[in-house]
Amino acid sequence: MLKSIYLTMSPLILGGITNIIFTKTKLYRAHKSPIDGGKCLKDGRRIFGDNKTIIGFISMVCFCTVYQLLCGLLCNLLDLNSFNDLYSIHPNTIGLNLLFGLLVGVTYMLFELPNSFLKRRLGIGSGKQGNGMIGTLFFIIDQIDSLIGVFFVLFLFSDIGVIGYLIYLFVGAFTHIAINVVLRMLKLRKSL
Repeated sequence: MLKSIYLTMSPLILGGITNIIFTKTKLYRAHKSPIDGGKCLKDGRRIFGDNKTIIGFISMVCFCTVYQLLCGLLCNLLDLNSFNDLYSIHPNTIGLNLLFGLLVGVTYMLFELPNSFLKRRLGIGSGKQGNGMIGTLFFIIDQIDSLIGVFFVLFLFSDIGVIGYLIYLFVGAFTHIAINVVLRMLKLRKSL
C-alpha cells in the first residue's frame, strides 16, 4: 500500500519540492507579486500576505502537471500502472494526466489560502505559525491544509475510499514534515 501511495503522490511531492527551489531563483523574485495585491481588509491586515504569490501559484500548477505527465509516462514504460491508485480505474492517458496534474496543482494552492487568511486575521505573519496552542494547531494545519484538497481530488478520481483518503492524509502529513526538515537543513526553507 505504501508503494502505491508514494507512487501516486510522487508528482505532488516533486512539484512541491521543485516549487520551493523555484522560489529561490531570480526569475521568481523578479516576478513575485502577491495574490492579494498587497491589499488589507478593514482590520488593517493583509488578506493572504506576501508568501502567496501569483507566480508561485502558476508554477506549482505547472510543476505538478509536468510531473504528473512524466509519472504517467514512466508508469506505462515500467509497467507500474497497477501500483498507482489513479490508474487503478482509469486508463493512463496524456489527457487524464494533464487534467489530474492541473487539478492537483490548483487544489493544492487554493487549499492553502484559507489557512493564510485565518492567520492574517489572528495577526500571525506570513511564514509563521504563532505561539503556544495556536502555534501547535497551525503547525498541524500547515501540514495538511493543501493535502485535504489534493487527496479529495484523488478520492473523486480513484477508488481509495474514505479509509484510503485518511491514510493518504496521514502519510502525506508525515511526508510533508519529513521533506520540510530536509529542506530546512538544506537552507531552502526557513520554517517547518
